[in-house]
Amino acid sequence: MSELYAARRTRLRDRCAAAGDAAALVSRPANVRYLTGCAPPGAAVLLGPDGDRLLCERPLSGDPAEGTPAEDLEVTVLPTREGDPVVAGADLAARAGADSLAVEEHHLTVARHRALAQVAPRLRLADLACAVEQQRFVKDEEEIACLRIAAEITDQALGELLESILVGRTERHLALELERRLVDHGADGPAFPTSVATGSHAGRPEHPPTDRRVEEGDFLSVRLGANYRGYRCEIGRTFVIGTTPADWQIELYDHVFAAQKAGREALAPGVECRAVDRAAREVLEAAGYAEHLGPRTGHGVGLEIDEDPRLSPAAMGKLDACVPVTVEPGVHLPGRGGVRIDDTLVVRPEADGGPELLTITTKELLAL
Repeated sequence: MSELYAARRTRLRDRCAAAGDAAALVSRPANVRYLTGCAPPGAAVLLGPDGDRLLCERPLSGDPAEGTPAEDLEVTVLPTREGDPVVAGADLAARAGADSLAVEEHHLTVARHRALAQVAPRLRLADLACAVEQQRFVKDEEEIACLRIAAEITDQALGELLESILVGRTERHLALELERRLVDHGADGPAFPTSVATGSHAGRPEHPPTDRRVEEGDFLSVRLGANYRGYRCEIGRTFVIGTTPADWQIELYDHVFAAQKAGREALAPGVECRAVDRAAREVLEAAGYAEHLGPRTGHGVGLEIDEDPRLSPAAMGKLDACVPVTVEPGVHLPGRGGVRIDDTLVVRPEADGGPELLTITTKELLAL
């Protein structure tokens, strides 16, 4: 793994050199982890003239959720009074003889950017922009393996919930139980705040759980995901509680299921991102649900739960092989509830079997 992280840093260093920058300072947590294998709170990584260094505010905790730094990386814990690792990184780069430093301006505050200029006034600051995010766009097989495990953990947690008694329990209680089960099965934690929505809440995107209790006949929609070694997946399913689904529930579910299937089948290298969104969206628009649709029907996942590419009507760019994305169309009918179906997949060429489905919990409309 150390060789993998070193290769990532080398690609970034080569890009900076081509732009005329002698050193680079990365501070966005997901990018720090991508380059080093570790992301303690507040840490930064300096790619300098005298080598690569992880700068930390405090000693590493050993917490698996924090990660483990690559063996070839120098780890520097700053004395408390020296403060900000980003500012310390600029100082170290200047002392090592760098005349220019590329920084992630999209992550730095104005105050931190000013502090960099004050600590190293002779250092020319350049914008690294989203160079690391662009490297992260296509995942290697090590990253995809972590996503597979995250998906397996998520499927296990959800599957166990479906075998328990749900009537009378609150959305909040069920969300906490799901997050506990994720950890029990090996997750470092939830990938994002778990959403459980029942009755009139069902189908809302990112619904924060409340004390509403599950009642017979309700739609119940859940959205959860595991964080495994920093990699995050996502699944969303909708069920009916305690009775045979009503006709309107079956009809709505079938339309959302068809839309999600269309989106999944549209995934392929070279396909425009907005074409995937359109494939799913058109199914629901044709069924009369245009006004109930969200701004997008999917997004990338990885070290963050919401990465590029975006699958939306205005999305630019095309998909590549080995890009993991969600496909998650949904409809919420105010006062009645709704349906969301959400999977994590990896874009693969047709010769390799097409999209690789990571989350495999049944999408059948179950009455629990």
